[in-house]
Amino acid sequence: MQQKITPTITVPGTVCPVTLPEYLEKTYWWAYTHPNAVRVFERQWLVNLILWGNFAKLRDLALQEMGSEIQGNVLQVACVYGNFTQHLIQRLGPQGHLNVIDVAPVQITNLHAKLGPQKQVSIFQQDSTDLQFADASQDTVVVFFLLHEQPAEVRRKTIAEAMRVTKPGGKIVFVDYHHPKATSPFRYLMVPILTTLEPFAMDLWHGQIADWLPGDCQHLPLDKQTYFGGLYQKVVIQR
Repeated sequence: MQQKITPTITVPGTVCPVTLPEYLEKTYWWAYTHPNAVRVFERQWLVNLILWGNFAKLRDLALQEMGSEIQGNVLQVACVYGNFTQHLIQRLGPQGHLNVIDVAPVQITNLHAKLGPQKQVSIFQQDSTDLQFADASQDTVVVFFLLHEQPAEVRRKTIAEAMRVTKPGGKIVFVDYHHPKATSPFRYLMVPILTTLEPFAMDLWHGQIADWLPGDCQHLPLDKQTYFGGLYQKVVIQR
């Protein structure tokens, strides 16, 4: 079994030497990598509006998969605007620990500012396609609205890494966009929004998260639920 090096904790004002992906700088600089992005988007009401009032529901659906009291290691892949991480921390039991990774230094700095000192939290600058954690080292991995922001080849690697670091018997929880039902008005409203601002998001309309699983994970139990007329999905895979 391949082992990865032990990660180093990222503290405010310092980052590990990780290069920002080209697609992120070109496509999402306005939302994630520019300092002004944090000033604009780090507002609870705004992230809720972007998800048509569904942020809290989708957040809680993801957290419920981890239980009312979370023990063991949890990995959150990518920082999230809004209070997702704070609510996750509230569920940590005495033996629970949260690791959060993000590739963008400004997002790491922002998360430190939001959380303040936390004994049960470690924050790292890492690329989701090359996680610096050992195989089978995490009890739960949560990927909340990240996959739709990634090109297909990057998405495939992110999912493979999430699967790799999850312990046997552990869970991987994905929450993201999904193809709405034919009766949903968002089936038509969201197309110009996503194609203009989220150019990779339509992949999740035309494909399934299961399509990007590594070959050796195709047999794993998978539970998929959709919400808000099918616009959003939660996919839980048992390792």
